[in-house]
Amino acid sequence: MLTQLPLWLDALLALLVVGGTLFALVGSWGLAKLGDFLKRLHGPTKATTLGVGCVLIASALWFSVARGSPSLHELLITLFLFLTAPVSAHLLIKAALKLEPGTRPPPPPSVN
Repeated sequence: MLTQLPLWLDALLALLVVGGTLFALVGSWGLAKLGDFLKRLHGPTKATTLGVGCVLIASALWFSVARGSPSLHELLITLFLFLTAPVSAHLLIKAALKLEPGTRPPPPPSVN
């Protein structure tokens, strides 16, 4: 059963899905193409997280309108994703710096 959505909601959902897939594509491309580990980590933690979050929010909106009641599954997945991605990235960076201390960037020059 398809539900007829208002035009503004259709446009918003399309924008969220297309924007989310573009963010996910850029994050995946960064993961594949950037040079070292620390640079590669930015792709999945920043752009891909935002991309998947946009698609999940679009899904939550669509199912909420289609069923007539709020759809909390996607919002819980989005919350879990936004909480775990930065924590896992932080742990990966800490482990990389412990294994190879030479990858730590130099401190900024002091301004006197």
